[in-house]
Amino acid sequence: MDRKIGVVGLGYVGLPVAVAFGKEHNIIGFDINEHRISTLKAGADYTNEITDEDLQEASIEFTSDASRLAQTDFIIVAVPTPINEHNQPDLTPLVKASETVGRNLSKGTIVVFESTVYPGATEEVCVPILEKMSGLTCGEDFFVGYSPERINPGDKEHTFTTITKVVSGQTPEVLDIVADTYASVVKAGVYKASSIKVAEAAKVIENTQRDVNIALMNELALIFDRLDIDTAEVLAAAGTKWNFLKFSPGLVGGHCIGVDPYYLTHKAQAVGYQPDVILAGRRINDDLGKYIARTLVKKLIKQGVGVQGAKVTVLGLTFKENVPDLRNSKVIDVINELKEYDVDVQVTDPEADPAEAMKEYGVTLLDSSELEPADAVVLAVPHREYLESGWDFVKGLLNDKKGIVVDIKSSLDKKEAPMSVDVWRL
Repeated sequence: MDRKIGVVGLGYVGLPVAVAFGKEHNIIGFDINEHRISTLKAGADYTNEITDEDLQEASIEFTSDASRLAQTDFIIVAVPTPINEHNQPDLTPLVKASETVGRNLSKGTIVVFESTVYPGATEEVCVPILEKMSGLTCGEDFFVGYSPERINPGDKEHTFTTITKVVSGQTPEVLDIVADTYASVVKAGVYKASSIKVAEAAKVIENTQRDVNIALMNELALIFDRLDIDTAEVLAAAGTKWNFLKFSPGLVGGHCIGVDPYYLTHKAQAVGYQPDVILAGRRINDDLGKYIARTLVKKLIKQGVGVQGAKVTVLGLTFKENVPDLRNSKVIDVINELKEYDVDVQVTDPEADPAEAMKEYGVTLLDSSELEPADAVVLAVPHREYLESGWDFVKGLLNDKKGIVVDIKSSLDKKEAPMSVDVWRL
């Protein structure tokens, strides 16, 4: 049976899903963001995840009219699940999406959630809303499933169709339909989880595992910094062992690794368990930006540079390299901590949208040609443009081509650094 598919939420996750299905089926793509809908109708994806050609090849009706969802019988919900200022899950987008779907739910429809949640959220939070808004009974009039997203922004190798898709459904029959529907477009195949809760838990631990491992690398970097040992050189040596896991230190932001663990710890605490290891990793990663800034301040003092009014250039504001995504970027922690010391910080980023940077963080993004000579440069996000320009570009940003360079992710070859530059890295 050819399902009538609707996708709710057309961001970094939802649009690749819609496009993949749109190449094989007729899709209704819904989003509440009118600007997003208008740009997609014009054939452009400002997240740069989908090419104009792929967008043209997909049969998608882009709409902000939620009533169009009533014409579908397989709805995929792919909205953000962020955290609030207290690091607690913010289910507001998911709740509102469930309300919208519920108001436009037809009998026999299967609703599959892709948003990252804690185990149990689909059935405990979303289902009651769907039932209330629709007046229908889950398990009789409509059904639910869960298939965790595995989109990696900026990654053109591991994409929606080339990554194994974990799927689940509330009954064996629903699971088979969900699996067959996704299998029609996912070349890598599907994996049938035994329950919705298992699929939810699998998703949330994928990024929790990465977060804890990166936290270990960051803690090692803090130790080695005190021992005056280069962490990158230590990891290169240790990496020659066949079973050494290759992680590296760095800022941990974005909408996944820096967020998902808090969904799991929230649920763990709700059932009476204190997840010490996970939360310890979160504390290390969340505090790293301040440590980097304070280290730079100490180095400025040692070089005889007056900290108050010192000029520091920060290269990159997005949460990772080569993407325009500013969500939960930890670069802002470095910037804000430097400003606490009255450092004059100027920021540039060739990928980020200046209007979004101002709205999200109150940061004015400058073009690289507008930057004034600085006492220090922080290579915060190693965008391709910066790496291709190399040390000549970075050195050219410094006063008299000398000063301090903080290469957070050890992206430039330290051996090639100019003699006039004092390099520090995690």
